[in-house]
Amino acid sequence: MPSGWARMPGESVPHSPLGARGRGSGINPTNRFEDQHFLVAGDFLDSLRAEGQLSNQQVATMAFDDASKSILNPVDAPDLNFKWTVNPYRGCEHGCIYCYARPGHEYLGLSCGLDFETKVFAKREAPALLRKELFRKSWQGETIMMSGVTDCYQPLETDMKLTRQCLEVMLEFRQSVSIITKSSLILRDLDILQEMARLNLVHVAVSITTLDNRLAGAMEPRAASPRARLDTVRTLARTGVPTFVMAAPIIPALNDQEIPAILREASRAGAHGAGYILLRLPHQIKTLFLEWLQRTVPQRAAKVESLIRDTRAGGLYDARWGIRQRGEGAVADAIKATFHTFRRKYKLDERLPPHDTTQFRRPAATEPGQMGLFA
Repeated sequence: MPSGWARMPGESVPHSPLGARGRGSGINPTNRFEDQHFLVAGDFLDSLRAEGQLSNQQVATMAFDDASKSILNPVDAPDLNFKWTVNPYRGCEHGCIYCYARPGHEYLGLSCGLDFETKVFAKREAPALLRKELFRKSWQGETIMMSGVTDCYQPLETDMKLTRQCLEVMLEFRQSVSIITKSSLILRDLDILQEMARLNLVHVAVSITTLDNRLAGAMEPRAASPRARLDTVRTLARTGVPTFVMAAPIIPALNDQEIPAILREASRAGAHGAGYILLRLPHQIKTLFLEWLQRTVPQRAAKVESLIRDTRAGGLYDARWGIRQRGEGAVADAIKATFHTFRRKYKLDERLPPHDTTQFRRPAATEPGQMGLFA
């Protein structure tokens, strides 16, 4: 597979300064809502490293129960094409350094850094809550996005099966859904997805950020490999599931040159369409990402940062609707032009068939524990 990320002389992918092997973040920034900020002196960390106390340290994932009382989340964002999300998990083991969902962990009193990818909250009642909410008379069967925040097929899903159980509920209700993931674990649920596809109830988007294993391993340490994601696209498309590829995020001077190759491979794998999003760095993610650049690709860190600023009017982020997804200026325009040129070339500019929301139904039985009038 072609490599889009060649290391510059002397570049390497070292362990994080906190010794967290296989994790994306190398730091745990102070929660932005806290009054007191604490920093660990660099010379103290250096002394611990010299003594071997930080070398190759593994940080285990801790799963906590999330006591949310609702699971359907409204989305009021004019630049997004969905209005409702279901997120069975908060936090994500994939550890993608650029993840825009990281700041959400700060509402839990945690850090958006290492905490986000090692302290994951599971909504064990998600399937039951979803069933309850779909039974509400006010619910009209609008399409739901799984997951608009963290990956619903992250490693914890292997055993917890919360996503699978939610999909079982959706199939029962004929509820339409779009899914976005970086994980090949989605193929476990192919039986449900094929039936939903037969009823025009499902779209799947697979995020492919790079084709280079080294860059993927550094940037998205616990997500599926690029080849595994393409194989996932191939299997989904071959079995009749409408499948989209998201080249996201695009990062100037890091993976933007891979756009043609990503789209070519997506087309060969059978994807039906493609989209892209420019790198987004809200809140504390700026600190995380810049630290990651200096640690991972120090020789090009300044160039990457400079080009990001060129797309954000000199800043690192612009939260305006529409602009936040695409950026503006010459660099952003060049990325847009490249993407659309090669999307047309590889015939990935067609829309997926629309969801059939008219099939939504409420089963004859009412909520669990009650008897239906017409049972």
